Amino acid sequence: MTTAQAFNRLALLLPLLALAGCDLAATGTPQPPPRATAPAAPSGVTETALQRPASARSVASLDASAAEKAAASRPAAAGARLGTTIASLGDATKGGFWIRTPLVQAPGKGRLVDPATGKSVNVDLIPLPGPASAGSQVSLPVLTTLGVGLTDLPEVEVYRN
Repeated sequence: MTTAQAFNRLALLLPLLALAGCDLAATGTPQPPPRATAPAAPSGVTETALQRPASARSVASLDASAAEKAAASRPAAAGARLGTTIASLGDATKGGFWIRTPLVQAPGKGRLVDPATGKSVNVDLIPLPGPASAGSQVSLPVLTTLGVGLTDLPEVEVYRN
């Protein structure tokens, strides 16, 4: 065997030996990964519970009183049926008994009936731009008088007085 052939074989074997040596170094005792630690809270910092701002209003203060609900629930004279609509909660900060609906083109007085329960409430009809098939927005007192959940989307019948 010539010197050139010996160098060629050695050149082929050296990378394999080096690679095998890497594996031997890695098979020592395994070390567990380092544990993450939470940073310490800065000194002088205290936690406090969030408090309601002095100007905040409760849901009960936005809703109508029992007397107002009773007055709004009194049956009105039979009126023209305008159609049915899906009602959702409108601006809860605006008091009163109202519905914003595309079923009317001019403001007026009317009544809503929940066909599921038969409950009704007298309301102010306020026009809402859009197609008649679009939904309507009702006030918080209307939903609570009808006994509907605030996140429900009841189908109601709309009448004009």
